[in-house]
Amino acid sequence: MKIVFFGTSPFAAKILESLLQQNYNIVAVVTRTDKPQGRSLKIGPPPVKERALQIAPELPILQPIKASTPEFAAHLKSFDPDLFIVAAYGEILKQFILDIPSRGAINVHASLLPKYRGAAPMQRCLMHGHAETGVTIMKMVLEMDAGDMLGTAKVPLTGQTTLGELEQQLAEASCPLLMQVLDQLVVERLHPIPQNHSLATYAPKITSNETEIQWDRSAFEIHNQIRALSPQPGAWCSVQIGPQKKKLKIKRSQIVPDKQGYPGETLSWTPHEWVVACQTGALRLLEVQLEGKKTLSIQEFLRGAQDPCTIVA
Repeated sequence: MKIVFFGTSPFAAKILESLLQQNYNIVAVVTRTDKPQGRSLKIGPPPVKERALQIAPELPILQPIKASTPEFAAHLKSFDPDLFIVAAYGEILKQFILDIPSRGAINVHASLLPKYRGAAPMQRCLMHGHAETGVTIMKMVLEMDAGDMLGTAKVPLTGQTTLGELEQQLAEASCPLLMQVLDQLVVERLHPIPQNHSLATYAPKITSNETEIQWDRSAFEIHNQIRALSPQPGAWCSVQIGPQKKKLKIKRSQIVPDKQGYPGETLSWTPHEWVVACQTGALRLLEVQLEGKKTLSIQEFLRGAQDPCTIVA
């Protein structure tokens, strides 16, 4: 069975790695174009391309600006694919693309459908403080994330799970589930289950104005915002350090429910901790990244601080 794999993110890269290690017949990889990355903004490959080059450098890697074009459809047809596997690719594929492979297209989606259809299921799940999420493998249809389900796997969450950690956990849960679905597909023993569309919820892409911390929210809400955006793009606030105002990303935090103050007030600044008040409760900052600097534990950050920082709320 000839497979074309579509994916871009670290989540997708882990799945591609597993398919290649299990010797599935991947005939081409489709991923997004190289983009500026990190503080240096140096042009770099997406994680899927990077992983493919490491494991199977001879594999064709296709990076169209837009996949749903007649020209790219013709290129895909030249591989005579039996199946498309799509995982966090980053573009909605049109029907004439989905119709190319003889066995259709399947998608690995990072939520328990029909919850959190859309571009940011992991982030939205963490923002809402859920205790459980998972992955769903589904048949692809033109309507976003609405196809029949072919398999699911559940993953528990703790109150400290970050986006980076969840992405790894869901990728690890996806791999054996995907192998099971592919084995059933080969012997034609799949039993698709229609989604209950009345229960559908949506997970739109994270916007830039959702990354700034508003300290007049509860500690629970801000803590979930922090972990849903860690490590990237990072939830941030402005701080005053001496005469300078800088952006501070908070990568990890801990809720302190029994402390109160006005929103953004520093309640504790010692060599070992920094606690900031929220509308209700407070947060102990555990890991931060000052503008232009690397990410540090709060102990490392406090050791290097000449003066206390003041939150600009």
